[in-house]
Amino acid sequence: MTLDIYQIDAFTNKVFGGNPACVIPLKNWLPDDLLLNITKENAVAETAFFVDKGDKIHLRWFTPEIEMDLCGHATLATAHCLKTILNYQKSEIIFKTLSGDITVLMRDDFYFLDFPSRMPLIAKLPDIIKKSLNIQPSEVYKSRDYVLVYDSEDDVKNIKINRLMFDQINLDPGGVIITSKGHTCDFVSRFFTPQASILEDPVTGSAHCSLIPFWARRLKKNKLSAKQISERGGTLYCQDKGNRVVISGQAKTYSTGTLSLNENSDLS
Repeated sequence: MTLDIYQIDAFTNKVFGGNPACVIPLKNWLPDDLLLNITKENAVAETAFFVDKGDKIHLRWFTPEIEMDLCGHATLATAHCLKTILNYQKSEIIFKTLSGDITVLMRDDFYFLDFPSRMPLIAKLPDIIKKSLNIQPSEVYKSRDYVLVYDSEDDVKNIKINRLMFDQINLDPGGVIITSKGHTCDFVSRFFTPQASILEDPVTGSAHCSLIPFWARRLKKNKLSAKQISERGGTLYCQDKGNRVVISGQAKTYSTGTLSLNENSDLS
């Protein structure tokens, strides 16, 4: 069996920026164990697999550890793959996912992802997470992910995680968002996942399902610019629409190729 595979950098306008995702088109679904093993072999934060059903495209996302309920950068990467490589003709894609139908509009070089809104609520930070941080947040909230609010972008940049302690907690499928107002944008963030092979995710679209409504309410504006200030970095343009959010950005193709699964591959 031979499969096409594309690696795409999402939420960036240049290769080696943003968040890399692998995208693999399928004619039919393969066993979940095989999809997970392929993802582990790819060794990026997320691999997206899709099956084109005509009216909708069925889309699933895997980390090297688990299947995810939602992933922004791999959705953007899949849309970019369809438009720029696979010659998808429509300007709108409807993805059928574990989080319901997700619409992606394509305009010029930008992709506009319509995602569910997840307003975080005031919460108490678990002691394990608290002790793993070198700087303590001024506020703590939670939706799917913990949202830790800091006083300045410098605090966010200077966060260090004690991984031995951090990995003692299991938040699957969630993580920990660290955020503050930005110097040159409305807000900045970083995202960490305990017990994951990749501790810090470079750019996390799904985290903005919580960040957008939070900062829209706090800053009293429904259109916001955001940066995820990881080492690779990424830029997101955001809109709060009540029970939905729109997350937009660009993408660049890094590589195209094939993978072969021979008779020794675990297809069970």
